[in-house]
Amino acid sequence: MTYISQILFFISLLAVIYFFTKRITRIRKNIQLGKPEDRSDNPSERFKIMAMVALGQKKMFDKPLVAFMHLVIYLGFLIINIEILEIVFDGLLGTHRLFAPFLGTFYPILIGIFEFLAVGVLVTCIIFLVRRNILKLKRFQAYELTKWPRTDANIILITEILLMLAFLTWNASDSVLQQRGVGHYANVNAGPFLFSQFLMPLFEGWSDTALIAYERFAWWFHILGVFAFSVYVTYSKHLHIFLAFPNTYFSKLAPKGKFQNMPVVTNEVKMMLGLPAEPAIETAPETPQPETPAEIGRFGAKDINDLTWKHLMDAYSCTECGRCTEACPANITGKKLSPRKIMMDTRDRVEEVGRSLEKGGPGIEDGKSLIDTYISREELLACTTCNACVQACPVNINPLDIIIELRRYMAMEDAKVPGSWGAMFSNIENNMAPWKFSPSDRFNWADKLKETPVNGNKE
Repeated sequence: MTYISQILFFISLLAVIYFFTKRITRIRKNIQLGKPEDRSDNPSERFKIMAMVALGQKKMFDKPLVAFMHLVIYLGFLIINIEILEIVFDGLLGTHRLFAPFLGTFYPILIGIFEFLAVGVLVTCIIFLVRRNILKLKRFQAYELTKWPRTDANIILITEILLMLAFLTWNASDSVLQQRGVGHYANVNAGPFLFSQFLMPLFEGWSDTALIAYERFAWWFHILGVFAFSVYVTYSKHLHIFLAFPNTYFSKLAPKGKFQNMPVVTNEVKMMLGLPAEPAIETAPETPQPETPAEIGRFGAKDINDLTWKHLMDAYSCTECGRCTEACPANITGKKLSPRKIMMDTRDRVEEVGRSLEKGGPGIEDGKSLIDTYISREELLACTTCNACVQACPVNINPLDIIIELRRYMAMEDAKVPGSWGAMFSNIENNMAPWKFSPSDRFNWADKLKETPVNGNKE
């Protein structure tokens, strides 16, 4: 029976490795659909940001209570997974609590720490379920959170609750079997443990056979649940568990509010102002090459292939927490814009294109686009470019960058912007000011100040 169990465990482990690797490979290819961008500068500064924002969750602590609960779940996820190592070795080798003899008296202490975190995760997940489904916090009821995103969040929370219950009851039933000296359980003297000892009375009246059956059921349920969770999470918003670290490492280091100007436009403005343009870097080929027409670059972004790989990584890293939308002044005043929806729509479009390419379909050439098909122009025009969404995001996602690129396409490629915008753009281009007067008359208003009485007296 032990050999059959080992074979089943080995097959389960191979299956989860296969599906997890396949999914991560697909996500990586999807992110690479974006344009290249160099974010390898200042590695020390980037590691610092990653440590503070991703690991230390610095930006979560503007709301200390919620931040603490989130930290409990986060640490529980990271630390309890150390315990999975022992379960994996036990499953492969056919052993039981392999680490107990080597760790000695420290083993119950270690399991006690895991149980402390498990109880914390259990309580916190219940609170989060109540906040979402009973208290119905406003940011979890927005129109972009359709049935699936809400269901996804509940599936994750309920799964974590069940996994923690399985872990605690497994330890409790195991401790009872140890005390009874049943079979191989008698060779392990590790329990009872910190919290599961209080569940042991639930199993005292059980027969040895029933107790062994439940202990094995809880063990299998816990490890198979963890395996299934690790694959499922790559399809859900909780992918940020993994992507928070690279996403914060590759954060934009420029000050918030500093836009990335388009070089071709910058040079044109410099030429208009009589300033030297930035020289283009040219590399002469060693052998003559046939002349080919230069590819005309697109102004702004119409679809995901016009965005950079970092924009697409941002989309996959979105936690759908809604902090960005909650802070957005346009959304607060009733406008259609939701930065969270911008990120969700971008991710949905990337997924759609990725699935098409995987099946040999048209990919990006499917007649759809990020703008219009997924994101309306009304949403984009409502943005005030205030950076509130960027500041609020706990994992340094930058929805504003995507909004700016889409608006650039609207203005410079489509020429579909409000009339007032078009007039302003024309004035800036011709008069170097938003107003329709000659640059030479720009300071005429200052002359009138000399004629204006101050406190009723001319000076």
